[in-house]
Amino acid sequence: MTEPAASLPGHVQSIIPIDDATLHLIDLALAEDRGPGDWTTRWTVPARTRGRARLVAKQDGVLAGTGIAASVFLRLEPRVECTFHIADGLAVHSGDVICTVAGPARAILTGERVALNFAQRLSGIATLTRRYAAAVAATGCRILDTRKTTPGWRTLEKAAVAAGGGSNHRQGLFDMILIKDNHKAVAGGLATAIVRVREQNTRGLPVCVEVHSLDELDIALAARVDRILLDNLSTAELAAAVARAREHEPRPELEASGNMTLERVPEVAATGVDFISVGAITHSAPALDLSLQFDGW
Repeated sequence: MTEPAASLPGHVQSIIPIDDATLHLIDLALAEDRGPGDWTTRWTVPARTRGRARLVAKQDGVLAGTGIAASVFLRLEPRVECTFHIADGLAVHSGDVICTVAGPARAILTGERVALNFAQRLSGIATLTRRYAAAVAATGCRILDTRKTTPGWRTLEKAAVAAGGGSNHRQGLFDMILIKDNHKAVAGGLATAIVRVREQNTRGLPVCVEVHSLDELDIALAARVDRILLDNLSTAELAAAVARAREHEPRPELEASGNMTLERVPEVAATGVDFISVGAITHSAPALDLSLQFDGW
């Protein structure tokens, strides 16, 4: 099931789907915050009081999570009206009014912190992703997210990465084969692990293998896998790996990973890899500072 996140004018749309899983997450967050009751709001604000507030950016960044913020208020009170002026994926500047929220004041006050938590976290991810994407924009290399996401938030955080101009890696363990170090260790080596996957991959899933040396790269190239993840290689080794891969047809996709800082990704992208995966864009993105300010009754 998908329900409208809010009344969004014209082109202003949330790119994050408000499906059953997202609504359940919102309900959990509201239950955690509200508990048996928001007594402060109940005892200070009469039930029939209406209010109007503005969601305001307090620093520059990239917006994400508009639909979720609106859905928080709508879960509490369907009569709340949220009108967004800036869409997911667009830049915001300090002082910009992102949206206006109007309706029963109790619902707005009770939902304020939860709505801000979602929007600030997701906008922070979009903002950091935009910085990484801009750093490699001239190369054609794409920035990927990883599975280093907040438990339960993966779909939301990956959508925020997309809002920031990044691309999504696999969603989970089920939609791509990725043979990593521990798989190789348990299976008895990279070549053995690849053979076992080939024998059992009746789902036709794309096969990616993680390599840590040019010798392992040669094994992966000979096996004609779909993608090779070049993990913790030096920039010189990455350039050599790209050169070797170009000698194979079809050439597998090449992904670089491991300690990919904002300062380093331009030189890594210049080696000719197709992707750079960056765990930091989800696990270490600082929240974007947003504020909800009441300005009318």
